[in-house]
Amino acid sequence: MRLRFLVILLVSFVSQVCLAQSKSKAEKAYDEAIPFLENGDYDNGLNLLLRSYKEDAKSWNTLTALANTYNEIKQYDSAVLFFGQAKIVDPKQFDYFNLNYSVSLAGIGKFADALQAVDNYLHIPNLSSRGKTAAEYRKKTYEFALDYASKHPNENYTFAPVNMGDAINSTFSEYYPSFTIDDSMFVYTRRGEGVREDFMQSFKLSDGKYTTSVLMPGAVNEQPSKGAINISQDGQWVIFAGNFPGTGYGDFDLYISHKTQDGWSDPVNMGRSVNTEYWESSPSLSSDKRTLYFSSNRPSGFGGNDLYVSHLTADGKWTKAVNLGRAVNTKGDELAPLIHADNESLYFTSSGLPGYGGSDLFMTKRKGDTSWSVPQNLGYPINTIDNEGSLFVAADGVTAYYASDRSDSRGDLDLYRFTLRPEVRPLKTLYVSGKIVDSSKNSPGLEADFQLVDNGTQQMVSQSRSSNTGDYLVTLPAGKDYTFTVKKKGYLFQSELFELGKEKPQTTIHKNITLKPIQLNASITLKNILFNTNSYELQPISLIELNTVLQLLRDNPSLRLRINGHTDNKGTQAINQPLSANRAKSVVDFLVKNGIAKDRLEWKGFGDNQPVASNETEDGRALNRRTEIEVIGI
Repeated sequence: MRLRFLVILLVSFVSQVCLAQSKSKAEKAYDEAIPFLENGDYDNGLNLLLRSYKEDAKSWNTLTALANTYNEIKQYDSAVLFFGQAKIVDPKQFDYFNLNYSVSLAGIGKFADALQAVDNYLHIPNLSSRGKTAAEYRKKTYEFALDYASKHPNENYTFAPVNMGDAINSTFSEYYPSFTIDDSMFVYTRRGEGVREDFMQSFKLSDGKYTTSVLMPGAVNEQPSKGAINISQDGQWVIFAGNFPGTGYGDFDLYISHKTQDGWSDPVNMGRSVNTEYWESSPSLSSDKRTLYFSSNRPSGFGGNDLYVSHLTADGKWTKAVNLGRAVNTKGDELAPLIHADNESLYFTSSGLPGYGGSDLFMTKRKGDTSWSVPQNLGYPINTIDNEGSLFVAADGVTAYYASDRSDSRGDLDLYRFTLRPEVRPLKTLYVSGKIVDSSKNSPGLEADFQLVDNGTQQMVSQSRSSNTGDYLVTLPAGKDYTFTVKKKGYLFQSELFELGKEKPQTTIHKNITLKPIQLNASITLKNILFNTNSYELQPISLIELNTVLQLLRDNPSLRLRINGHTDNKGTQAINQPLSANRAKSVVDFLVKNGIAKDRLEWKGFGDNQPVASNETEDGRALNRRTEIEVIGI
């Protein structure tokens, strides 16, 4: 790394040189330090400068060299100390150092002082255009920092990153952290010798600590030139950047590998829909494994690197990647996207959006299939005046992980965890996992499609498919109510209602789903067909499940159904029986209105004659108030 501060050293006045024939010890140490610093050897250079300082604590050259060196290696607190001493020694000459001094002040969060220092610099007569441009850029970032602080007070937030320790970090650089939904498996990239980068893995122990990391087994680590890695929330896929001769289209491409009993499978290039002859990296896979976000420098973007998205189709192919648009991308560089497990919050770095300098971390919220909210800066001290790198936010929406070269680093970049500031947190995300099986005894698991719908908006939040052994995982962002539906050709669907809007459960859910083959007399309960008390008018939320029944009938043209209505035992049978019949007829009327022939449907009301639970409790009565579909013809 070259020394930017040498430009400043060149303007130091030689009038401070001693008139004596032989140089002082301070001057000798200073002269010996400069060649080390020019070659990037900061340890030896700083040791010599500190020796010079010990001999003469008022040496202008030594003080400014120390200040600029500490500035260069980002030890801003030490830089501020020595700049302050230099300012006392010669206030007038110090004017030319106010730009670098402002950077040091901003580096420790003193943005008001930094703004004053850069204003002092800008008042110097006849500044060079280069110096003026640099100062005006810094002034803009300091003004942003002060404005942000006024709008986002930090009184209740403490930024205290914790090093993940020797089990994870080493004397090499570690970066690009990625976790499964339950935090049980952790993968990341470690820099090796030369172009070598290795993928590491670690597992969470019962006490919350992680096992000592090891190389990910299998074929993923065979090639040396790799980069960013992302593991799917269920731990079954990894997608990563690689520069593999003979299998790529040009520069770094994105590859996918699958978990097997023998380790991770041979990497497979994700194809022309995702990759180009340009650079693709920084992959992030949505929780349902259906959407892939990444960064690319292909020339179709708005700046150097832009964020793109591709979707997985029903036939297992990825759609042609499209740019996320001007709401997210700028003339600068957008990198390191992370789509949180809530499938809504997207984090990324940008050098083109207003911030503290370099690349800052931002968050945007998905508002629809293709639109995003105005990106929000994560704020100081998460963002600093330097370039920020990749971020990972855990499912709890509170814990975040990132790479940094803080003072307790084991060597270069280490991985740290910290608490995310409240206003930039995603939704806490729980998950449901289990197995999808046939209703017959001892049946193997079923590969089936499932989807999650937000009851409030009636929009699909995510969709995916269980494994060939029937195992599935679906994420549930807290704070909303959802309908979870499982479907497979030849079977009746199964729906579950997850109500997370009123409270935030603290545990995850394990639930096996049983599907019934389409055969005579097979029946299922519709979990989300709702009516007002003593009414047979369908509530709007019922449309989610009614549309699924509609699709079932369209996919099976010969299928005939009877809609069965049931009530609890409140009220008399003279009231309950016609009420249940009218509710069943309301469902039939909806289906007929939407194109299903009348002769394929029947309805019947049973009143309170067929309870499935005790009517002595409200929970039991709620189970008894139900609508069923029964197969009466195939």
